[in-house]
Amino acid sequence: MAALRQRTRYRKKLIESRTAEGQRLSKVLEDAGIKIDSVASELLGVSGRDMIEALIAGERNPGVLANLARRRLRAKIDALQMACDGRFTDSHAQMCRLHLDSYDHLTARIAELDILVAEAAEPFAAIIARLVTIPGIGPRTAQVIVAETGGDMARFATPARLGAWAGLAPGDNESAGKRKKAAVRPGNQHLRAAMVEAGWSAARTATRPGARFRRLARRFGRGNEKKAAVAVAHTLICIAWAVIKHDQDYAEAGEQYYEQRDQRNREHLIRHYQQALARLGYQVTLVPPDDGSPPPGTDTPPTAAPDQAA
Repeated sequence: MAALRQRTRYRKKLIESRTAEGQRLSKVLEDAGIKIDSVASELLGVSGRDMIEALIAGERNPGVLANLARRRLRAKIDALQMACDGRFTDSHAQMCRLHLDSYDHLTARIAELDILVAEAAEPFAAIIARLVTIPGIGPRTAQVIVAETGGDMARFATPARLGAWAGLAPGDNESAGKRKKAAVRPGNQHLRAAMVEAGWSAARTATRPGARFRRLARRFGRGNEKKAAVAVAHTLICIAWAVIKHDQDYAEAGEQYYEQRDQRNREHLIRHYQQALARLGYQVTLVPPDDGSPPPGTDTPPTAAPDQAA
């Protein structure tokens, strides 16, 4: 387990270093007035890489550079031509070469480390196979979960305890009966980072965790998507606890889970109020809205008339 933990943590550092090299490369291009990444979704994709290599080799014609685009990016050749019209110099070319070589070197080391991580994770293949059934959790994240927790939930009596240990539980800042804003509690930074990344991935899926992210993002308001991602990360680590604890694959409830739950809660409240009024001697007649559906976020109030016999 120690070997797996060491390798997954080192892999994370290498990935962070590679990301930093990519950002440095982008800064050099920006200094030269080359803005490929403003048009292409990935600076170091196939098309972007070809353009940068051509710049390093001495090509300066924006039209020639833009024509190196491939596949769907060819629909943006005009925009690429403007993005490649800069002041790229030999000095920029030298720095780009250094950053690209460093990026490629780190990519090769990460690939080697992936093999070593896979070897160390082999005894936990069954657990990892179950974890990847959870939306947003891929093989790498599953390996981190196993590496950091040991793949044994006996240490954590409840999913809430695992969430708190991972640093994903909400903070507690209450005074005089009033709850105030509080950051999440400190915890295992390696597991927390992996789960937050999984939370962002799950947000793009048509699943229950994805629906939860969108639901929370609307509640928290624009600009608080990160807060929603952390909340979803907490949900995912609790699901991971159940998957490992019960040795079962994740069962997807569907994107409509929360709407269906709200509907069940609404029907329960209607029955509750109807029965309560009946016990007080009232005859209850339910009058639905004109469109036949309840207003968003509200329950249909019962219309009560006194019992004539009472």
